[in-house]
Order: sequence, then C-alpha cells, then structure tokens
Amino acid sequence: MAGAGGRSWRDLLAGRARKRRSPFGSAAELQGAALRLLDQHQNLAELLLEVGDSAKPGVQDGAEPRGVSPESFIVSVLQEQASKLGVPTATLAAKNAVANVERICQDSASPSQVPLLNSDQRKRLTCLLQTVKDLLANNMFCRSLFCQEMWKMKEPPVLEAVWHLHRGDIVGLAELLDRSPAGPAAVEWLCSSLCGLCEQAGDISCGDTELAQGILSDFAIVFLQHGFEQAVELGRKVEFQKVAYICRAVLQRMLAWVLDAVGKEKQEDVSMVQAARFWLNVFNVSLYGSVAPPDSLRQFFRHTLTEVLTYNPALKVSDAIQMQKEWSFTRTSPLLTALYRKLLVAFSVKESICQLQQVLESHEVNWQHVLSCVSTLVVCQAEAEQLFKDLLSHLLLKAFGNYDMENMITAFLIARQAALEGPAVFMPYSEWFKASFGSAGGYHGSSKKSLVFLLEFLSELVPFEAAPYLKVHIMFPPFVPSKHRSLLLEYITLAKTRLADLKVAIEDMGLYEDLSAPEEAVQPQAQALRDVEKALQIFENTRKIPTSVIEASIFRRPYYTSWFLPALLRPRVLPKAPDGRMAFIDSLKRADKIPSSLYSTYLQACHAMKEKVLQDDSKAEPSHAKEPFEQLKAELAVLRTLAVQQAQWEEVAAQLAVVSDRLRRVLGDSSEDSEAAPFSSPVRVAMPAPGLAACPQSVPAPGLAACPQSVVDLLLTSFCQTLLAASSFNPPDRQGPCLSLLVKMMCGHRNLLPALLGRLCQLIYHQGPSLGAAHILGLAAFVIHLSECRALIPGVEANSGASQAVPGKALSVSEYWSSLLLCRTEESFAFCLRFCTAAAAYLMCKFSSCSHEDFCALVPPGLIKKLQYLVPRLSLEARGVLCEEAKSALSWSSLSCPSLNYRRASLCLWRSALCSFLIGDQKLLVRAECLKFLERLGKLQKLRNCRAKACPSPWLPAVLPGKWWRGKQLEILAFLLSFREWLLMELEVCPEKDILSASERQDFHHWAIYQRYLPAPSAAGGCDGDLEKACAVILNAILDSSQSRGSAWCVPSFRLDLGACAQSRTSLSPEILCRLQELVLELRCRPKLLPGCSAAQRHFLFELLQGRLTGRDPEHGSALGEQLWRQQELLLHSRILLGLPASTLVTTCWKGNKAVLDCDSFFCFVNSELKNVSSRGYALSYGITAHFFRGLLNASLDCEDAAEGVNQALATCQTKCPVVLLSAALWWPRLEAALCSQWKRLFGAPLAEELARLRGWHSSASRFLCSGAALPVSDPPWLSAAFLHGAILQQSPRGRGTEALERLGTDAEQLLVALLFFSLLDLISARIAPKLCPLSVEPWLAWFGEEGTASLWCPIPLGNPGCQEGVDFQTSLEWSLQILQCLQGRGTSWPLLFHSAEGAPGRFRVLRSAASQRHTRLLPLAFYSLTPSFQQELLQQEPAFLSVALQMYIQLLQLFVEGEVLPQSDRDPTEHDPLELISAARQFLLGAIPHCPAQSLGNIQPLLSTCEELDPELAATLLHFSRPAVDMELEEELELF
Repeated sequence: MAGAGGRSWRDLLAGRARKRRSPFGSAAELQGAALRLLDQHQNLAELLLEVGDSAKPGVQDGAEPRGVSPESFIVSVLQEQASKLGVPTATLAAKNAVANVERICQDSASPSQVPLLNSDQRKRLTCLLQTVKDLLANNMFCRSLFCQEMWKMKEPPVLEAVWHLHRGDIVGLAELLDRSPAGPAAVEWLCSSLCGLCEQAGDISCGDTELAQGILSDFAIVFLQHGFEQAVELGRKVEFQKVAYICRAVLQRMLAWVLDAVGKEKQEDVSMVQAARFWLNVFNVSLYGSVAPPDSLRQFFRHTLTEVLTYNPALKVSDAIQMQKEWSFTRTSPLLTALYRKLLVAFSVKESICQLQQVLESHEVNWQHVLSCVSTLVVCQAEAEQLFKDLLSHLLLKAFGNYDMENMITAFLIARQAALEGPAVFMPYSEWFKASFGSAGGYHGSSKKSLVFLLEFLSELVPFEAAPYLKVHIMFPPFVPSKHRSLLLEYITLAKTRLADLKVAIEDMGLYEDLSAPEEAVQPQAQALRDVEKALQIFENTRKIPTSVIEASIFRRPYYTSWFLPALLRPRVLPKAPDGRMAFIDSLKRADKIPSSLYSTYLQACHAMKEKVLQDDSKAEPSHAKEPFEQLKAELAVLRTLAVQQAQWEEVAAQLAVVSDRLRRVLGDSSEDSEAAPFSSPVRVAMPAPGLAACPQSVPAPGLAACPQSVVDLLLTSFCQTLLAASSFNPPDRQGPCLSLLVKMMCGHRNLLPALLGRLCQLIYHQGPSLGAAHILGLAAFVIHLSECRALIPGVEANSGASQAVPGKALSVSEYWSSLLLCRTEESFAFCLRFCTAAAAYLMCKFSSCSHEDFCALVPPGLIKKLQYLVPRLSLEARGVLCEEAKSALSWSSLSCPSLNYRRASLCLWRSALCSFLIGDQKLLVRAECLKFLERLGKLQKLRNCRAKACPSPWLPAVLPGKWWRGKQLEILAFLLSFREWLLMELEVCPEKDILSASERQDFHHWAIYQRYLPAPSAAGGCDGDLEKACAVILNAILDSSQSRGSAWCVPSFRLDLGACAQSRTSLSPEILCRLQELVLELRCRPKLLPGCSAAQRHFLFELLQGRLTGRDPEHGSALGEQLWRQQELLLHSRILLGLPASTLVTTCWKGNKAVLDCDSFFCFVNSELKNVSSRGYALSYGITAHFFRGLLNASLDCEDAAEGVNQALATCQTKCPVVLLSAALWWPRLEAALCSQWKRLFGAPLAEELARLRGWHSSASRFLCSGAALPVSDPPWLSAAFLHGAILQQSPRGRGTEALERLGTDAEQLLVALLFFSLLDLISARIAPKLCPLSVEPWLAWFGEEGTASLWCPIPLGNPGCQEGVDFQTSLEWSLQILQCLQGRGTSWPLLFHSAEGAPGRFRVLRSAASQRHTRLLPLAFYSLTPSFQQELLQQEPAFLSVALQMYIQLLQLFVEGEVLPQSDRDPTEHDPLELISAARQFLLGAIPHCPAQSLGNIQPLLSTCEELDPELAATLLHFSRPAVDMELEEELELF
C-alpha cells in the first residue's frame, strides 16, 4: 500500500522525526482513525506484491515499532478482509494471487503472447511468489483453489510463470494440469507455448537460452513421470489419470510438430528446423538421470520410436522401392537422423532391431522413416550388420514358410537399404542376393512352389525396379533346377524389357561394376577404365588373364570390343622395359583376344605419340607451357600473403579454390578423369636409383595424366615458404588453417599424388643427409599434414627398383614416409634424428590445443617409434647414464653445432614431450622447448615463449600408475616400440658405416635387451622377463628381416646407396646372432630335471622353426613364390642352427633313474623340413651333420655313461632318422678327425661303439675299393651302401668302382639296390644343380614346376662344398646303368624301389623316407633315364615292372601338366627337353606292353583311370592287351564279317 509520492506506509510511519500535537484526544481515537483510513484506500493485490518486495525489518531512523513484520502484517490484513467478506483467508489469498499472476502476464509489450517474461515481469513475479511462499508457510494459501482460478483466467498464463510456480514448489505442473476443466484445452495451451518457446530459443540471449532449456527439461521430466508411469504407480494415483493423458498428448503433438519440420527442412525453413532441433533436447537420456525409473524412460523412448516409424504412413511399397536410395544416411534429414540417434541410445542394438521388427509386424509404417532408421542403425552401430543379417534370415524364412509377400518385401527393402551405406558397413546387395538365392540351399530351394513364389515376387517388382537391381538379378540369377529353367527365362526377359525402357543396355555393363551402388551407373567409358585397372591388378598378382576378361571376350563380345579394349589400348609412350600393362596386352595378344589389326593400330598410335612428344620437347615453346604455371605461382604467392595476416584468414579458403583451379589447368586433368579413377586403387610410386635428378617414376591412375616434377617442386617450395613466413609472426598453433587446407587441396588432385609421393621419396630417402635446416623443417611439417589428410590418400604401393610384375603391399601415407626414414649409415642416422625431431616438435606445437584423443589420432605411430629407437641409441642420457654434459641447463640459443643441437633437442623431447605424450598431457609440458627448437631450426623470429612444467622421465608404461595404465593401455600400445620392431630397425644397420663403434653398439644392444625389453611387460612390447620369449622374438626378427631382404638380391638398383653394405645384408647379422647365442646359453642355466621325471625339456627352438613353416598362409596365386620362400627359410634355419651352440640341438631326459639323450625334436625337424633343402637328396649338409654330432657328444656329458647315451641315440637314428647316418657316411672323411678329437678331449676313453662302427664301415669300404679286400655287409645293408657310395664318389675314376661291383658277394643284393638308389638321387641332383652352372635353372626343371630351386643353393652358402663338385649328370647316369646291369645279372628284384614310401616293401621304405620331397617327386626322370639298360627279359622276370613303369609315366605327365613353361636355357634350348623324355617314355611303354605277361597286365587296373585322363591312346592299348585270350579270338572272328 503506497502513500503520497509513492512512499510506502513503512516510510510514512518511520519518517516522523519530530513531535506534533495530535488532534485526537487519546490513542484509541488515533488508532480508529488510522484503521478507517486504511480500509478506505488499501489495494490487497498491490499489497501482496509490495510486501514481498519490502526490505527486511529495520528502519532508517530507528522509529519503526518492534515486533511488526511484513508477514504478520499481510496475514492480519488478509484475515481482516476475509472476515469482512465472509470467506476463508486461504481462499482470499489464492484469488488475489491469481489476479496478480494474470496482471503480470498481461503486462507485456508484445502484441502476441510469448512463452517468456521480460525482466520487469520476472521481478514482480518473484516478489509475488515470495509472498505466496510465506502464506503457504502460515497455512493461509489454498493450492487447489489457486489451480482452479488459474484456469479461469481470460488468457492462459505465460509458460515461464507456470514454470516458476512449478520450480518454486508452489503449484506443480502436474497438479495444475489435474485441475484443468478441459484436457484438450490444456494440451493446446502447452503445445503452443512449447512451440513458441522452441522458436524463441534461437533468438534470445545466452542467459535466456539457459532459462528456456531449464523450462524444457523440467517439463519434460514431468511429462515422462506422469505420462509413462508404471501400472502399479498409476493405480495408486487415480487422480492423475487426466495428467497422464495430457502429458502423452503433448508429447505426441510435439513429436508430430518435429516430424512435420523434417519435411520442411529441404524447403529451407531454417527457423522451424532450429526450433524443432531445440525440442530434441527432450530426448537426451542424461536429462532424466535418476528422476525417472529406467523402465519408464525405456517405455517413453520405445513409444516415441514407434510413433516415428508409424507417423503418416502415406507412402506405398512401390514408392519405397523407387525412392529408397534418397533415404540413405547422408541424404536423410539431419533432424531425423539426430532424433534416431538420441532415441537409440536408450537401447542396445539388438533391442533396437527387435523394436523395429515388432513395429513392422504390427503396424502400418512410414517406409521413409523405417528405412532411414535402418540406415542410421547400420552406419552408427558396428554390431548392427550381423543382427540385420539375422533379421533378414528370419523374415525370409517366414516369407517362404507362409508365402507371405509382406515379409518378403520387408526383407528386400531392408537388405537394399543397408547395402546403400556401402560395403564397409553391410554386404553389397549383389552378395546378399547370391547368398540368399544363388544356390540349391537357398530359401527358395525347398520346392517348386517356393521357386514360383520368388520369381512371381521379383516379377511384381520389375515395373518399379531401378536398373542396378535388375542387373543383379540378371547377372546373378537365383538357382533354378534345369527342369524349371523356363520360369527364370520369363523373368529375365521381363527384366531386360524394363532395362530397355530405362535405356540401359545390359551389354554395356562393366566387368567389375558395383551392382549395389546407390548412385546411377557411370558411363561405359568411365566403367571401362575401372575395369581395365582392376584387371591389371589381378593380372599383376596372378600373372594370368582374369577369368572375367576371358568370359567377356566370349560371352560379352560387344562390351569387350567396344569399350574394354579401347580403354586398355589407349595410346601412350611405351616404357623401355615392358611394364604390367604391356605384359597384360601381350598375354591377350598371344591368347588371340586382341585382333591383329587393332594391335597394330595401337602400336602405331603409341609410336606417333612418342614422336609428338619428342617434337614438342624440341620446339621448346615456353610461352604456352609456362603461362598456366606462372599463374599458379602467382596465386600461391597471394596465398602466402594471406597466411601471415590473421585478419585475412577468412579469405584463405577462397584463394585455395583459385589455386586448385590453376593447378588443374597446369595438370590438364578434368573432372571426368577424376571420377573415372577409382579412389580405392592404390598410388604406385617407383623407388628410383640414388643420384638421379629426375623425379621418381610414378604410375597415375587410369585416365589420369602424369604430373610434371616442376609442379611438385613449386608446391613443396610454396609450402615451405608459407610455413616460414607464417612462423615469423606466430607459433605453429596460431598460424591458422592455411597449411592444412593447402595440403588437403593437393591430396584432392589424384594425378598429383604419385609424383608428389615420389618426390618425397627422392628428397627423404636419397637426398636427406644433404638437406638444410629449413628444408628439413618444411618437409617434416609437410608429412605431418599429409598424415592429417590420410583419409584422402589411398594406399601407396612402393615398387623398388626395376619393373615389378607383382605390386607391393599398399601402405598408408604415414607408413610410407616413415618407411623412407631408414637408419643404416652415419649420415642416415643424423638425418633421421633431425627429421623426426623436427616433425615431433612441429606436431606438438601445431596441435597443442587438441584433446588427447584427437592428438593420438593425428600422431603417426612410426614417428614416435622412430624417436624411441633413435634417441636412446645416440644419447647415453636417454638410457639413464649420467654425463657431464647433462649437468648444465639446456640453452638452445647458445648451441652452435647443428648435430649437437639436434641431439640435445631430441633428448629434450625424449625427456618431456615423448613422456608427456605417453602419459596423456602433451599440451603444456614441452611447448616452450618445441617453439625454441623450431625457432633455432628455421631461423624463425618473434616466437612467443611459454612456461614448461617439469615432467617425470619414465618411458615405459610399466612404471605408470596401474589404474591409469589399464585405462590407456590400448591407446598407448600403438605408439610403443616393441622388441621386435627394435630388432628389425637394428638389423637394417650397416655395421661398417654405423654411427656407433662396435663396442658402443654392443653396449647399446645389452642395454636395450637386458634393461629395456627383457624385463618389460609384454603389453609394453617387452618379454615379461622370459628368456624363451626373447629368443623367439630375436629369431623371428632375424628370419623376417632376411626374408624381406631376399628380394633385394634380384633388385640391385634399390640397394645402390648401400655400397659394400648391400653385400653384407645377404647374410645374417653376426652381432644380433651373438645376442641370440648369449640368451640361448643363459637359457641353459636352469635347474636340471630330477631323476624319475620322464618328460623331456621342451625344445622351444625347433617348435618355433616348425611353427614358422606350418603356420604360414600361402600367398594367393603365387605357388612359385611360396616355394622360393620356403627354400630360403630353410636355408636361413640352417644358418641359425649353425650359429647357435651345438648343444642346443640335443636335450636330455630321464627314463627311470637314468639320464638319456633326447634327439626326437631334431629328428622330427630333419625328417619334415631340413632334409628337403639338401642338394644331395639323401644327406644333410656337412655343417648341420657336424654340428649335430658335436652337440650329441657335448650333451652326453649329462649322462652317467656317455658312450651308452651316444650308442642309444645313434641306434635310434636307424629307424627314426636315417638321414643323419647317411649324412655321416657321406661326410665321414671330414667328420672322423673332429669327432675323435672331441671324444678324446671330453672323455679320454675309447670311442663309443656306434661311432667305432661308423669308422669301421668307412674303413672297410675304402679297403674294398683300394686293396680288393672283402666288404662285410652291415645291418642294415643300406648303411654299408652309403659308405661305399661315399668312397666311390671320392675315388675317381668310376672304373675302379665297376670292377668292385663284380667282387661283391652273393649277400650284397640289398646293398646293390641301395647303391642304385643313391646313384639315382645323384643323377637327379646333377639335373637340379648342374656342375658347370650351379646357378642356372634347367628348362626341363621349369616345365615340371620346380622353377628356381637350384638358384637357392648359393645365396646363403652353408660352407659345405663337399662332394657337390664330383656330381656330374653323365657320370652319374653311367654309374647307375652299371649298377642296374649288375642287379639284372644277379636276378635281383629292384623295381619296387620306385614305389611310394608307404607302398614300398619294408627293405625299401627306409631309403624312400630318407629322400627329399623334391628328389622323390623327380624319381620318374631318373627311372626313364635308365631305359637303355632295360632288357626284354625284365618284363617276364619282374611282374611288378609294368605297374611301376606305368606309375612313373603317369607321375611324369602330372609333373608336366602341373608345371609352368619358362624360357629355354640360353646355353642350349634343346638340352634336356622334357617333351623328348616324355616321348621316349611313351614309346618304351608302347613297345613293352605287347611283351608283358598277363599277370603284369592284371596289376595295372588301379592306374587305368588316371592313365585314361592323361594319355587316352596308351590307356586304350593297355585295355586292348589286358583282355582275356577268348575275347581276342572272338574279336578277330567278328572282324572277318
């Protein structure tokens, strides 16, 4: 209540400072007059507002009576007024409060009602609410009446006023809604107010936006709590059923409002879309927290999802078929996609798909919403692919089970929609269609009715189908039994008619066209270019014409001749050395797949293009060529000026568009060419020889022109200049986006990438050590930005040296430039350290503001690993060794020596930056040091300094807190240099040119192995303290490194930069092998097994070597490569075994209480693998043989009786591993002295019995040949034969051996057979590795699929020339024929010697098992080399001879069929022609068959079927002569008539 001048009654009472004479006679009269005055002038509504806004008790002049408060005063006034009116005080207070609310809401300057109050309204409402709260505290306010009166207002209240009532716990929204007289009116008011609130949210201040979000959040919670209460709670609150109806209705109306906005999004109604997006905050799961039960929340989201999927189902299925490609994830309204993503958060993927399935089965749906929801699920959820496959399978099973079209169409629509998102998230539609219906086991294969149902369904789709799907159904039709083929043909005819209506020719479809692509089919010209590129890739991998190309040349002739061949035969300047494209064209020409006239025209056009290029070069018209180049140069200069002016950064994007256009003109490319080049095709970069000034050769994508080197140099120079200019004003993190956008623009030009990456190779790989500081900084920053744009760059194939038919493995761009940083020599070490330090410093400064996760995504792992290798190797401080130099503080500006500068900078990064990166705080720790380094490196100025915190220096996660490490382990693993990676880098080092001396390198190795990796956990790349694991890692690294370098033997140009180092790389690293020896010796220092323990010590070495051979996946389409890899691997195994202590080959175990030698692991490895790498075919190399015997004698020291242990081991050899004894017999002249000396040194006792027997057999064989003494035959006889064969090889000429054969006793038949076998194996060895040219590959060997094996004897010498020099083919053949004549003269059976090891008699089985697989496979060659000595009596004496001869002939043909033809020998193309040998063998059989007895012909029945496949004429001859005699006579009589 206000007095005159607007002063309050309290001011009036308290302002009387002086005494005045009262006109009233007494105090009672004065009080009565005052009350009458108040009754006449008071306004109760204003009184409520004024009292609430008044100050707390206390007067300015101290004149206010004590005990008087606003609360008591308003209560007394209300009570007095209520008593006069005869109503309750609470009722009067409620009505007056409503009146005040109505007056506040109406006092708005806006002509239309808005959902928010202005500041004056908000202030007055706050005063009112404070007074009402006081009344509620005194129980003098009626809530129910207040709610009723609120609904009687002329205009509905402002939404914010209701929210204040709700928020202040005066009247909740639910209570207010429950008192509404009409539910629809309340729904209308709430919806209009909420829509207004959302629309106003985008045009108000930040504070009001937060207020609007608060209103929306609180009301959304009320809607959820009351609209989706559980059944039990709802039963207890019957009075709130109306509230539940209103809440659901409001949510329903608002959802419809949002979905209507989705349809208007493409109409560019921005305000409505923004408003609808504001409402989507209601669907944030985090909004509800613990205020709503989880079941209610899930019910709300499930209900909303159902409403979305079923909203306005106006589209028909036919509309969905035609329009669904417009509903993919990228084309769907972002508003709808955001809604889906918010709703699906509340469910697992499986629950979401189940809800989708339930809606599809029980509701009429909006197909646009359903299919866009499918796209959202399959794109955003990785698990959705398999779940959708299960759903499709379920739908198809139901469809064919009930012949239900609805399930069928649902399955097809979902499959197509998911396939629209690409093969990265879901299988292509063509693959799904083939998997579902392409085989007899498909869903339609159960009956004819199912087949008819499928074809009828597909036929009904035809009028609405798009061309790609029709192509799928035609090219990959459903499986149809032959008797129902007509049904399929009817559909295909209908589909082709539809394609004709669409003006799409099935004949023009590409060979490798993506039939599931959502876009329209590309033009035939572009598709043909893609087909050629794909065919070339297949051809280069397999060296065979792709089957698709052959089929197209026959069945799709129009496309092949009209599109494919012209795309393949595009004129170009042919390279000097035929490349893969020329090889492919030549293969097609030889296969008559290219017409001669077209081929001649192609060669003429290529020649004409070459002449034109030469003429253009000679004319040298710089004006036309330089004009666009100069324009590009000028625009790059403009870009550089914009980059240094922060105010002009907004213009950078526009200027880059101009630069891109100028670059496109210089390159001469077009958008059509860019579209024709598939993005998935890798970028091929040819690694050039060092010292070449030209840019490395690059292979652009099909249809793309090559890029001049001058353009690449200009771009790189401009980048470096822009970097230096920008760095003169700002540090890297405040240089703006110019450099990133520039590199991104370069990556967008596909034909620029090969030349650009090739130039990087030239600069980094070959010219790196000669680059200056500014060049290094520029290149380092450039590769960092290249890694930032890695998503725009396909894989990189780096071809080393000469033309390679098989492309290498595609690398990411980060892996590519990291692979160029090879640390081999002193100069390369210095350069790599400078480059990596610069790159790391720039990276950490440039992206210092990124989050840890984003920073980890940007960091190239190869860079961090390279620093982890370089810094400890070149700096003792990084290994924890204190140096005098480390005591002084780091002063970057005072350093004058560049190399020292870089070492100190890298050490600083090691101590701080690298560590802080690993522990996740890379932003502030090293920024100052990185900036100072960059300033020093690039001569930069005006760089600001910032403080750097101290950083702990632990580098391994093993010392990090356990809790942190468990959370960051997977993230850190990608950046840790593992033990294997360290070894591979160290194996690249050339010791002769290393930056470290031999002693320094040894210290570094010991530190890395024993301090860094051996004790480190395996999760950090270490060995967990396990010596066996460390040995395994070293062994695998040595072998992998040697295998990867094996290809360098054939590509010398790739290793020219190494000089003498290149030769040393063909052998194993002796220093790393020494580290392996140390660990193996240390590994033997373990507790011995206790007596009685029957288990032998596990021989991990042979397990590891065997695992590498058995666990390798063969390379697809490269059987020859796999053979060569295996041969080289076994040779490397031999070298490693020779480098390890001999005692590692043999272990000990306990049998009972006796320690015995255990050679089983070695024997197994020899039998399965090692014997197959022997050049002799039946004996190991001298090195391995001597190493085993040395290890055997050393290991016998652990036995109580060494002689007995050795005797038992050698006796076991006769049955388990006869190759060892055969090897000992061959090399005994060299073994004897060493073994006897070792035995005497170890034991000083007589030689062990078995060793003495070996020495005795050798002596007997020598005496037999020299003095004519008798030859005692050993048991087994093949051992005496082996010693005799070895003695004969060493005592030439062979004539003395011929005379010795006649002196053999009658008990020497088995010895002679074994001697024949050894001679035949020598015969085969002479063919494999001829004496005159041991590195050549004989042409007949190539025909039988044994290419290149001979060339593997020499790359890794085993140090065992031995008897190989005496092996000559003609000499071996003559000796074999003499032995065979001797056997025939004695009547000894020998043909069964050529049976397989399993089928051979017991006396021959040992010999066959001792031979290598290669020699065993080539036994047919040896057999038919003996035909001059076969006598006709042999056919009668040996019933098994014909069977053996036929088996050898069949194997000979199989070798020929399985082999690949290689060029003939340069020395004599006709020598050892395999066709001549096969022809001779065939003639022998045809001549021998008529003379064979019936018993011999009866033994060949199992071979007839195979023979008929390979040689039908010979099989017919065999059948003719194998018939009974009666049949032959009857046939002759029939022929008379």
